[in-house]
Amino acid sequence: MRLRFDHDCSIDTDRRELSRGDRDLSLSPKAYDLLILLLEARPKAMTKAQLCRALWPRTFVVPANLANLIAEIRMVLGDDAHHPRIIRTLHRFGYAFVAHADVVPATLAHHWLRWKTTDLPLYAGENIVGRAGDAHICLDVPGVSRCHARVMVEGDTVTLEDLASKNGTFVDGHRITTPRVLAPGDRVTFGQATVTLRAASSESSTTTLPSGR
Repeated sequence: MRLRFDHDCSIDTDRRELSRGDRDLSLSPKAYDLLILLLEARPKAMTKAQLCRALWPRTFVVPANLANLIAEIRMVLGDDAHHPRIIRTLHRFGYAFVAHADVVPATLAHHWLRWKTTDLPLYAGENIVGRAGDAHICLDVPGVSRCHARVMVEGDTVTLEDLASKNGTFVDGHRITTPRVLAPGDRVTFGQATVTLRAASSESSTTTLPSGR
């Protein structure tokens, strides 16, 4: 899901991307997760206890950890704690996301990777495949490196590149060492995961295109 707030800020929860205008913004993983929690709860406030349980389950943390994450989000977004536009502090209670947020209609993916019975959409530009939680295509499967490969989508052209993964990337059983243009139906193997490239033009008219991961 993609949301726009504070005039020119946008966040893509599927790709874990945050930006203001055409400039990418960077948050630590925990700060990003906190921002998502507050966004999803809007306009309701969340207590500090709720947020700590969600961010650090079964772990005791000092209150300053949460306050530091809020300060990080405010600094990156240019928000003011004394005159908040985005995150408001409810003293002795918690925090609330107060900026108006609009859902941006998603652009339907025209290419995707089919893994077992799951469709993993590929979007225009760079799509990182790997085991890391912030990878565009996250495959938590044995043999998959954290940042295993890159899939570039430029119009109708889909190019696959291995990112020096430990176990390599294979197309139809052959290991690739240079960027490879893929065709619909190509079988790609990352570690113990094998996926098949699909494209809108290669599917029957009764197939519904995937809208998300």
